[in-house]
Amino acid sequence: MILTMVAMLSMTMAFAENETAASVNNVEAYDMSVNMNKLSDALALTVDQVEAVAEIHHTFAAEMMFAAQYNNDVRKTRVNDAIEKDVKWMRYVLNDKQMRTYLVLLNATINNRGLNK
Repeated sequence: MILTMVAMLSMTMAFAENETAASVNNVEAYDMSVNMNKLSDALALTVDQVEAVAEIHHTFAAEMMFAAQYNNDVRKTRVNDAIEKDVKWMRYVLNDKQMRTYLVLLNATINNRGLNK
């Protein structure tokens, strides 16, 4: 009887530990913080564009972190909405060449973090 209780408690603790580790890894995948200097260089941003892109990206990163807090059904919708808004707002700030480069970087980031499931 005592061994059964110990085994059950051990299994419960192991399960809870794995769940916590999974949720931490999950939240880390939604962290979209980037080095704005490197992004600026990659996109060849003008001085005026740097501040606008930084603000848009800050909003996008916050929306992605909020999306990480929801269950899978709602999360996918929130992520898609955040990406759509980000792309829409970036189109106002970036020229065509910069936008193509930004989309490549964004798609690579989303794919590398496993958020395109």
